[in-house]
Amino acid sequence: MIIRDAQFVISAVTLAQCPADGQPEITLSGRSNVGKSSLLNKLLQRRNLAHVSSNPGKTQTLNFYHINQSFYFVDLPGYGYAKVAKSVSQQWGAMIENYLENRQNLRLALQLIDIRHEPSQQDQIMAQYLRGIGKPFAVVMTKADKISKNAFAKQRSMIAKTLQLSESDPLFSTSSETGFGIEALWEYLESFVNLS
Repeated sequence: MIIRDAQFVISAVTLAQCPADGQPEITLSGRSNVGKSSLLNKLLQRRNLAHVSSNPGKTQTLNFYHINQSFYFVDLPGYGYAKVAKSVSQQWGAMIENYLENRQNLRLALQLIDIRHEPSQQDQIMAQYLRGIGKPFAVVMTKADKISKNAFAKQRSMIAKTLQLSESDPLFSTSSETGFGIEALWEYLESFVNLS
């Protein structure tokens, strides 16, 4: 994928605030410290387009990034570590569910998992939820550079088993530091934005 243009366009909290041009959308979900912003920046070959925070839980809206004037990446609020009031986190949940279930432009949901750790209960619930609503989704393991090659296969197998993934479910390994796996992930994403 050649990135000619990538820009942040809007933070939305309702479907009415989302872009109305009908272009395809790919969303990124995951725990607050899983590396969504870092992966987004690596995919888009930009250093600071998506803000990488040292304080997990900073993303509190649906953040839309317009790519090549033809499709969007949508960064969802992270779950798990955000130090926010329970009422706020419940509002995030309702906003995310409304987007995932009712957004017509949504083509694919990416669930990010830190390859170093067993998927949390919230990770498992999210995988079950995405499977249950019938939206295409893929699991992207992040921070692959942080584990040894010997541990890689074991962690991959454990994550697939914990999330109850089948052999045919897409499971990618990536590193935002080294670029490992980015090209393979792009090859998969392109078919969902009609650019392949």
